[in-house]
Amino acid sequence: MQTLLNIAIALALLFVVIVLGMGLWNMLKGGSGNTSQRLMRLRVIGQAIALILLLGALFFFGGQVR
Repeated sequence: MQTLLNIAIALALLFVVIVLGMGLWNMLKGGSGNTSQRLMRLRVIGQAIALILLLGALFFFGGQVR
């Protein structure tokens, strides 16, 4: 279970990096503002998913706090 969660976290972070790169590329080439907005929303959703997965991993597998 922990390995599956680690893979999911890595994929979510990779997704965020790819979408960020696509947004930067769109901005550098002078692309549409609508595309930039769509990519920004997609990136924020990806970051939220990655954060939820990270917090879930800490909650379930983080160990005891003393």
